[in-house]
Amino acid sequence: MKVSVVGTGYVGLVTGACLAEAGNDVVCMDVDADKIAALERGEVPIYEPGLEPLVAENVAAGRLRFTTDMDACVDHGLFQFIAVGTPPDEDGSADLRYVLDVARGIGARMDDYRVIIDKSTVPVGTADKVRSAVGEELAARGQDIEYDVVSNPEFLKEGAAVEDFMKPDRIILGCDNVRTGALLRELYAPFNRNHERVITMDVRSAEMTKYAANAMLATKISFMNEVANLCERVGADVEMVRQGIGSDPRIGFSFIYPGAGFGGSCFPKDVAALERTAREHGYTARMLQAVEAVNDEQKTVLERKIVARYGEDLTGKTFALWGLAFKPNTDDMREAPARRLMEGLWARGATVRAHDPEAMDECRRIYGERADLTLVDDRYAALEGADALVLVTEWKPFRSPDFDHIAATLRDPVIFDGRNIYDPAVLAPHGLTHVAIGRPQTTPGEG
Repeated sequence: MKVSVVGTGYVGLVTGACLAEAGNDVVCMDVDADKIAALERGEVPIYEPGLEPLVAENVAAGRLRFTTDMDACVDHGLFQFIAVGTPPDEDGSADLRYVLDVARGIGARMDDYRVIIDKSTVPVGTADKVRSAVGEELAARGQDIEYDVVSNPEFLKEGAAVEDFMKPDRIILGCDNVRTGALLRELYAPFNRNHERVITMDVRSAEMTKYAANAMLATKISFMNEVANLCERVGADVEMVRQGIGSDPRIGFSFIYPGAGFGGSCFPKDVAALERTAREHGYTARMLQAVEAVNDEQKTVLERKIVARYGEDLTGKTFALWGLAFKPNTDDMREAPARRLMEGLWARGATVRAHDPEAMDECRRIYGERADLTLVDDRYAALEGADALVLVTEWKPFRSPDFDHIAATLRDPVIFDGRNIYDPAVLAPHGLTHVAIGRPQTTPGEG
């Protein structure tokens, strides 16, 4: 089937490559000529496991092409995926200008029936706006061409996006008619073989489903961070509590790991956008407001623990940071807790030596060269000259380090464990103090 994807960011590129892998003829379009040129050279602009070889294989097979030509993009595909960004506006709402620009571009060029698919995360009611934008362009041309607008939200986890697309938990189709649903079922048939994964619903329910899913997951995280903060005050161990409540199948173990707050391109933006949607409809979403507030405060938890140990003025102190990305297996630093931590440490006069397996180029792009930041290519090199180690992102290479080496290298043998990945009983015999989230502090001799 012929597919056009507008936008070669995280969602658009994964969507295009995976649909091409299923045998479809896919054209991905972007207005960024440099990005398109890089993709044509085989350079994938984001780090996502499995994506680069998938793109290369399908380009070589002729199933995947890239262009900056909107005319060619609209002319090519029966299916027109809109996969452009919806960044948060100043008031927290999703900025739909890019989505509607694409819709107008399709309406200005289409000469035959098209299925226009909102793949971008968009607020409830966006499909109506897309439909109007396309219709206005057709009317301006004096054309009466049939088209349908569908909501097909993505549920891709950064770090596992290719696998999520190839083996989805569910495929949500928000359609207004049976014909469009049948066409999309045919498109998604290769990903729907073992058991029925397609859930068809009305367009507005599909749009709400995406936001509700991310808001629920974000709520679980913020709730667990609240529990962790309370555990510290009452002398409980949140890791024991987590195991106790996670064993209840009604709760489960997913997304109940306390830490330094959630980040990334989805949860913060989507919770804010859903809360804004509620306000626009005269409803105060108190739980969503609380989720945002708890997460914002949680991003300062590591800084507060550092200050509690070393004082308000950190001039002359150096901290080794392991992890910059907001989560493992990505180079994405959007809303990353590491950013809030580093900025807080710098404001107090400290310097940072940081290592991340994938996100250091992104860190350089964001912060440039500065005297109080040193990025190193080796995790142990980050420890040199550092007073303490702060674990911010739970990459696998950080899980089983040489604790004797860490203790011998740090000026003050302490690990601030922002993801609770270390067992304090293991650290103490190595002479390391363990400061975690929602757990009693363990110092040498207490193991």
